[in-house]
Amino acid sequence: MAEMEIGNDEQIMLPKKEHEDYERAKEVKAFDDTKAGVQGLVDVGVVKLPPIFHMPREYIHDHPTLNGHNLHGFQVPIIDLKHVSDPCLRKEIVDKIRLASEKWGFFQVINHGIPQDVMREVLEGVRRFHEQPREVKMNYYSRETEIVRYYTNYDLHQSKGASWRDTLICVMAPNPPPPKSYPSACREILVEYSKHVQSIGEVIFELLSEALGLDPDHLKDIGCLEGHTFGCQYYPPCPEPERTLGHVRHRDPDFLTILLQDQIGGLQVLHQDHWIDVPPLEGALIINIGDLLQLISNDKFRSVEHRVLAKSVGPRISLACLFSTHLEPSKRVYGPLKQLLSPQNPPLYEETTILNYLNSYKSVGGLENALSFHKL
Repeated sequence: MAEMEIGNDEQIMLPKKEHEDYERAKEVKAFDDTKAGVQGLVDVGVVKLPPIFHMPREYIHDHPTLNGHNLHGFQVPIIDLKHVSDPCLRKEIVDKIRLASEKWGFFQVINHGIPQDVMREVLEGVRRFHEQPREVKMNYYSRETEIVRYYTNYDLHQSKGASWRDTLICVMAPNPPPPKSYPSACREILVEYSKHVQSIGEVIFELLSEALGLDPDHLKDIGCLEGHTFGCQYYPPCPEPERTLGHVRHRDPDFLTILLQDQIGGLQVLHQDHWIDVPPLEGALIINIGDLLQLISNDKFRSVEHRVLAKSVGPRISLACLFSTHLEPSKRVYGPLKQLLSPQNPPLYEETTILNYLNSYKSVGGLENALSFHKL
């Protein structure tokens, strides 16, 4: 039992576990109230990882890792889109995307059409935002569902151990705010990159539609391309990277994610019960299937768990574009596509709205499979 003071002179006795939870809650609130994020800890020179970032061992060592010489062919597929407009070569690209989406849930694309200087500049814009003084960034700090917001860990107050990461969220479509709503440090380049990623997103959704045996515009026509949101991630160098993660294992709560990462590395994908490194590839974009696409494809395509390691070097900077209308009220209902169903392939999921699915996702904090709540 542990004592806890109430007022000036009253004390009550709490069981050890409740006392520890109470102390952690106080430390989390104190950290959150600074609105300085993880980078704020680095700025003041922390040399030990604060206890609120200590993760249970089973979070970090839940599966063995394959990397370097241990890979033996276990590598996320790389798909060249250079000839995607050539009817004779497009089928080969579609076949590769089908296989990658079924077996891995992840693939990288090269020759995708986004200029290299735009990719470099948008990552630099993310860096500029996160490395501003606290007094500037704190104006955007919020745990509400703002269209533009900055915070550390959306589940900071619920998690057993916080991830070593700060995030800037910017909703870019379908109804973006006036450009001045975005931080000046990255405003212009975010708007420019949004146009480019919308275009490559349309290409990827066409290829995924064809990979499902549907018309190229099918996924677009049912709203998969309607909205997208940027998650601008900043992972400072960590004083004790073996005790935490940059991003705890999770699946993405969207139809599709297009990720741009720098050259630091740290992203891992869970494949055949092993964590597989996704090494940076200059100029490439990483594509991963989201939960909602797994649902409407009736498990033909896989949304798989992935995570980011904490590192002693950095910062690691990435920009994830999540295709979904998260914040837009919509009555559109999604379920397994009828074109894919048959007596031999009955629906595996009930129909649901995006909002209903997101509520399931938030209830498990991304650590469990939210799709299981919608299984028939």
